[in-house]
Amino acid sequence: MAKLMVEWTHFAKQQRDEILLFWNNRNKNTSYSKKLKIEIKQRTEQLKTCPFSGKKTFNNETRILTLKNYSLIYLVHGEIIYIISFWENHQNPEKLPNILGL
Repeated sequence: MAKLMVEWTHFAKQQRDEILLFWNNRNKNTSYSKKLKIEIKQRTEQLKTCPFSGKKTFNNETRILTLKNYSLIYLVHGEIIYIISFWENHQNPEKLPNILGL
């Protein structure tokens, strides 16, 4: 199987950027954000080679891949993996379907 492409939705990018900015402001430096970016990069590379490695979610089309305190919510459509949410795991999970419009 060829490597797939990963594309982030605008919503997922916005979530990710807000979380990174939060940690930059809270810690007064970028060290944690840099570590988190590396982990995100590693997980997206994993998805390119093993797109179904994430656990199925409530609707069987989306999958979830956990990164400690965060999760990538994604779906595979043809040759493209769409990251549709960068979820902070301490939130109420019942909010997720509404946030994603599912």
